[in-house]
Amino acid sequence: MGQNKKEIMTLEDIHKQYKMGDVIVNALSEVSFTIKEGELVSIMGPSGSGKSTLMHIIGCLDKPTSGRYILDGDDVSKLNDNRLANIRNKRIGFVFQQFNLLSRSTALHNVEVPLIYAGVGRRERLRRSRETLTKVGLGDRMKHRPNELSGGQRQRVAIARALINNPSIILADEPTGNLDTTTGDEILKIFQQLNEEGNTVIIVTHERYVAEHASRIIHLLDGRISNKEI
Repeated sequence: MGQNKKEIMTLEDIHKQYKMGDVIVNALSEVSFTIKEGELVSIMGPSGSGKSTLMHIIGCLDKPTSGRYILDGDDVSKLNDNRLANIRNKRIGFVFQQFNLLSRSTALHNVEVPLIYAGVGRRERLRRSRETLTKVGLGDRMKHRPNELSGGQRQRVAIARALINNPSIILADEPTGNLDTTTGDEILKIFQQLNEEGNTVIIVTHERYVAEHASRIIHLLDGRISNKEI
């Protein structure tokens, strides 16, 4: 990465605690790292390492108990739920293991949904949605519903939906978890291609072979950043 790339995300001494009855659970402790614009980073750790909690904080789905989270120059760790929702919609594109598509809607409609919430007019929505589906290799599947698509094609629809608002960051949670190895490799190549085009991509995974597609791996173990290879 070039030396002049700006820091798009900085986490400073992030802690996250949950109260379960009388017990305090430390899900994250002293987590600090920086991600620069245009990086492809994986956050890797075993089950129970705190990956999901960290992903929820990075994705503005949850707030840390303490510490600072700076995204695009804004301290989002102190924002209210409405402001956080606005940031999620405009700055972060999510890709989930389960695809999270509307089962009765076409691929085209699934991709245009974020633009509907953003108040974009119909003609512009359709133009951008078609363009983005074509970009991920689904130009001939726009009218198909999820049950008419393979797992890999569904994940491509989910990636197109994540891209549609031109977010600062694409955040993928176990994006190959429901796919066979060959299809998973195809999906990872899409993320690499998007990164080469300048997108900042963060992949959360427990699988080493997935993590190794990134240019940098952040290892998480027992809620802390670990120097050990997991």
